[in-house]
Amino acid sequence: MPNVIQASHLTLAYDNGAKEIIKDANFSIKKGEFVFITGPSGSGKSTLLKALYGQLRASKGNLVVGGLDLTSARQSKLQDLRTHMGIIFQDYKLINEWSVAKNVVLPLIIAGYSIDIQNAQALRLLKHVKLSEHADKFPLELSGGEQQRVGVARAMAKTPVVILADEPTGNLDDYSSNVIWDLMEKSCQQLDTTVLVVTHKIPTIFSLPYRHFIIESKGVYEVH
Repeated sequence: MPNVIQASHLTLAYDNGAKEIIKDANFSIKKGEFVFITGPSGSGKSTLLKALYGQLRASKGNLVVGGLDLTSARQSKLQDLRTHMGIIFQDYKLINEWSVAKNVVLPLIIAGYSIDIQNAQALRLLKHVKLSEHADKFPLELSGGEQQRVGVARAMAKTPVVILADEPTGNLDDYSSNVIWDLMEKSCQQLDTTVLVVTHKIPTIFSLPYRHFIIESKGVYEVH
């Protein structure tokens, strides 16, 4: 299997390199792998996600995602890469003035897909996350767990190569968390999508084989 993510001597920093968060990290992640990233608060988990999404450039080393070297990529190339990524946020980041169905197909709207394709994909994905009956509702009419399921559906709208999730169940009860983990497992299995999740705690009910990296003392280490 090819590497979807490859970090070589990766250093991530703020303040023009003065404040190093991650230093000299080396790791690779293959297509279809499920990866958990844990570590203490402030260790750099969200910083790494920003780098993988191209929001933060490496100050040293290289970071290649989907064949694109993010260290030197032009903004237009970064935007192309992001169309092949799904992002799941802890605080959902839904558009409250839009219907649930329209929120799901936001990536398709941005990419200019036809209304027919948008509607078909919305129906398919809402059925997948068991929210078909809520298609015409608005996000604030849903529970937190339901809103996060909309977020998962949106992340899958363009059949992404990579799904990045930042504490996707941090605000949810146990039942809703279990539903989200189940959906993400199925995304990885059925779509052969690489899934990378930042979390404080790996779920105990998780059944899929996974890899575990921990960030501490500015390093990124795999736990075996």
